[in-house]
Amino acid sequence: MQNNLGILLFSVSIPLLLGGCFGQESKIETQSSQISVQDYTGEGYALPYGRVTDEIAEKNLDGIRDATIKFFKEKYKTDVTVHNVVGAKDGATVFVESKGEPHFYTYAVVPIDELAKKVWTEKIWADEFQVENAIKGGLYSMIFKEEFKQLDNYFDSLAAEGQITGRTVESIQNVGGHGFSTPYYFISLADETAIQPVYDLFMKSPDESTDNLRKAFKDNAFSAEALFINIQLFMADPNAKPDKKLYDRIIKNLEEMNSIPRGSYSFVLNDHFIDKQSSSGMGDHSLDLVNDIIKE
Repeated sequence: MQNNLGILLFSVSIPLLLGGCFGQESKIETQSSQISVQDYTGEGYALPYGRVTDEIAEKNLDGIRDATIKFFKEKYKTDVTVHNVVGAKDGATVFVESKGEPHFYTYAVVPIDELAKKVWTEKIWADEFQVENAIKGGLYSMIFKEEFKQLDNYFDSLAAEGQITGRTVESIQNVGGHGFSTPYYFISLADETAIQPVYDLFMKSPDESTDNLRKAFKDNAFSAEALFINIQLFMADPNAKPDKKLYDRIIKNLEEMNSIPRGSYSFVLNDHFIDKQSSSGMGDHSLDLVNDIIKE
């Protein structure tokens, strides 16, 4: 289905590192692992084969944090905050958030030798595609700030009605890694031709003005079908299943709005709960848009 393409493209290399993230979600969930989306901060999230490495990482948090901050500053010209470190097979996944703009979330990996109980901070690495995609999504939101403000205002107004809610900011920080993200959606890109000159300018001059970054954007190379705005909303009522009338109304609103960012919009409406271990909100009752809404 087209609406899953953005998620799949963005998560193509995530499964081994971030098993269970959005886009790798299983609809088979147990009641014991469920928690209110409004209470979920990432606590209980786990990666495969990470119990031992998680314990080793916990004892070396300061070194991991320092190495990660240095890595992103030197390689990607970006100051980051380290929010969470989660053990995984042969290493630890470090979830970070950029400081200021462009704003994005991503992750790095620190190798760990379980037998020697050694943390190889000097060998820290990150998937270049994931990080660059995250930065480019942040740059896109930065140079089209007014359009994203309109989109954010719409979701805030929906939440104010009391029917829907989004993820907590803490959960995005602690188990995020999805580029430019808000409680209601995240961005991913399949074709980076239009944004690449913006990225190149930013890497050359991180303090470049937003106006100059916007001028570097190649409008004639932009494809709305290749920039994905992946929306995931939750019912605010713990006892409510996803409401089809509300779901249809939101789709209609998105189709009629002309001032929101250009892109390909996918949309999922879940019930009120999220799986603690996988950070997944998808379930048997989730309503999932079959064809993306394309905003040219």
